[in-house]
Amino acid sequence: MSSIDAQAVRLARRLPRTPSIAALAVALAAVALAAMALAAMAPAALPATAAAWGGGGKGGKPKPPSAQVNIVSQGTPPWRVPAGAHYFNTIQAAVDASKWGDWVLIEPGTYYESVKVTSAQSGIWIRGMDRNTVIIDGQHRVANGIEIDKANDVWVENLTVRNFDFGPQCPDEECGNEIWWNGGAGSGKIGAHGWYGSYLTAYDTGLSGGYGIFTGNEVEGSWENIYASGFADSGMYIGACQECDARVSGATMEDNALGYSGSNAGGRLVLERSIYRHNLVGIAPNSENPGDPPPPQDGECGRPNIENPDPTPIITTTRIRRCTVIRKNLVVENDNLTVPVNASTGVAPWGAGIELPGDYADLITGNTIAGNPTDGVLGFEYPNPFTPENGFEGTIFFQLAGNRISHNTFLGNGSRGGAFTGDLTLLGGFSEIFGYPQSHSENNCVIANRFSGATFPAEIEGTWGCQNQTTPNPGGGPAAVEYLVGLQEEANAIREAQPPVGQPAPPPQPTMPNPCRGVPRNPLCR
Repeated sequence: MSSIDAQAVRLARRLPRTPSIAALAVALAAVALAAMALAAMAPAALPATAAAWGGGGKGGKPKPPSAQVNIVSQGTPPWRVPAGAHYFNTIQAAVDASKWGDWVLIEPGTYYESVKVTSAQSGIWIRGMDRNTVIIDGQHRVANGIEIDKANDVWVENLTVRNFDFGPQCPDEECGNEIWWNGGAGSGKIGAHGWYGSYLTAYDTGLSGGYGIFTGNEVEGSWENIYASGFADSGMYIGACQECDARVSGATMEDNALGYSGSNAGGRLVLERSIYRHNLVGIAPNSENPGDPPPPQDGECGRPNIENPDPTPIITTTRIRRCTVIRKNLVVENDNLTVPVNASTGVAPWGAGIELPGDYADLITGNTIAGNPTDGVLGFEYPNPFTPENGFEGTIFFQLAGNRISHNTFLGNGSRGGAFTGDLTLLGGFSEIFGYPQSHSENNCVIANRFSGATFPAEIEGTWGCQNQTTPNPGGGPAAVEYLVGLQEEANAIREAQPPVGQPAPPPQPTMPNPCRGVPRNPLCR
C-alpha cells in the first residue's frame, strides 16, 4: 500500500460524521492526491472516453435594474424602509409578491410554513441570511417544505429545511420533500429549466422524510455545498432528465437510504468532490420503470432521439464518449441499516458505495471508495419491475452496458464476506435465466484502478480492460441473482429484528460567506 493509500484510509476512518470545513478540505485533498497519483501512472486517455465536462447549467440570469428586495422578518420593520424594499411576515407572502429578478431575503428565525413557488415567480432568488438559523420547520406534518412548481431559473440558498413528511393522505414523492424543484412529476416531459441551490441543509429526524433536495423533469441546474440526512428515499435526487445538463459539487450526504439517487437521469451530468457516507447505499444512478419516465439512465454523449429514447440501447464498443461523470468523491462506509426506507429503497442491495442498476455509459473516475461492507462498486442488470409471478408482464430488462470505471482507489470494501463481495463487482446474463432474449450487458470497461480486495470477474482489468475495443458480458448466472436477492433478504431480516430509527439532527454547516453578494442595497445589505 502506498503512502497516499494509507493516508486516504486514515482520513476515511478519522473523518467526523459531519466534517468541519478543514476536515472536508483535507479529505477532498486526499481524494485529489490519490487521483493525481493514479493519473500520473495511467496511460494517455483513450479517444473514446469523455473529456472532463464542466457543465452545470447557465449558472445565473440577468438582474434587472428595478429588482425588488422582499425581506421576511419576525421582528418589526425599520421606521423608514427605502424604495425597492418591502417587509413581510411569512416567506410565502414575500414569494407571492416577487417577480423575475426579485430577491426574497429571510432574516434568522424558525418559520412554520410550507412555501410554493409557481411559474409567476420564475427568475427569483430565495436566500437566507444564515444557513443554520434560517429554518423552515415542518414539525413532522405531511407536506413539502419548499416546492418550486414549473418555475424557471429559481435559486434557493443559505437556509435549512427540516421535518416535512409523507403520509397516507399524501404519499412519498408527492410529500415529504424538503426542497423540490418540480418540473412536472410523472409527466414524462421536461417542464422547467434552471434549478440552482447552494449552502442548503435538509434533514428529517423521523421515519417519513422522503427526499432531501430534489429535482425532477427539469434541466440546467447545479447544487453546491449542500447537506442532507435522514431520508427514506435519498438525500438528493435528480430524475427524469435524459439530458440533465447539471452538476453537483461539495455535497455531504449521510444517514439516508440512498445518498444520491438518479432515476433515468443522464447526458451531461456531473457528481463531483462530495462525501457519501453512512447511507444504506452511497450513490445510485439507475434506470427505472415505470417511475420518472422516459427510461433508461444513459450517460452517453450526443444520443439521438432524447425525447423518446430506446429503453434498452445496445452499446457496441467501449470507445464511446460518456457525459455522465461521477468523479473525485469520497464514498465511505455506506453501511447504515438503521435508516428509514420506503418501498423502493427497502429492496435495494445494501452496503455498496456506488450501485449501478441497469446503467448505461457512465464514467466512474478518480473516486476514493472505502469501507463499504458489500461492494465498493456494484453494477448489475436490472429487470424492473421484477414480476416473475406474472411472467414479467411490464418488465423492462435494463442492461449494464458501456460503463467505464477508471483511476479509482478502492480500500477495504467487502467486509461482509461471501461470493461477489469486494471492491468491484459487475453482474449480467440475467435475461437468459428468466427465459428472455440474450443479455447485452457488454462493453463495460475497467482500467488503472487501485484495488485492495476482490473483483468479479477476477482480474477484471484484463478481459474487461478499457484497452479492449469490446468486452463481453460479465456473467454471474443464478448465483449472482441469489446474491442480489440475498442482500435484500438480509437487510429485511436485520430491520425486522431492529426496526429503523430516526437519524440524528446534524450540527451546524458552513454558511454562505457573504449573503449580501449580488443583492441590491436594502436594510439588510448596505
